[in-house]
Amino acid sequence: MPMRKITGSCLCDTVRFECNDSIESFHLCHCTQCQKATGSSHASNLFTAVNNIQWLKGSASIKRYNVPGRNISNAFCGECGSALPYASLSGKALVIPAGCLDTTPDIMPSSHIFYAERAPWFESAMVCKKYDSMPD
Repeated sequence: MPMRKITGSCLCDTVRFECNDSIESFHLCHCTQCQKATGSSHASNLFTAVNNIQWLKGSASIKRYNVPGRNISNAFCGECGSALPYASLSGKALVIPAGCLDTTPDIMPSSHIFYAERAPWFESAMVCKKYDSMPD
């Protein structure tokens, strides 16, 4: 039986990819670099084998930024800026931003990492009012 595939894309659909749903881990990273890279309280990243990806279109539009002096990177669509998968600088893992997935993986987040660096408003955001659309 073939391995289940998961797919993903950027916001403007310039870049599309697929990979096997053989994700090793799923972490919510609260480090300050991930806050800057995502513009949010944390990055939601899946980790899998570095070769577990097939670019279906648009790979030439991917831009990458390696944070100087750190082992942290960010890859994104050069057209719309959406976060996209990238090989870690160590070459040991493919990092897949969960928000770029079009298919839900079988794995759910297992941990919050670099939690000591979390945004000061993160915990209060988890208990604030919730709306299904933009409030009036």
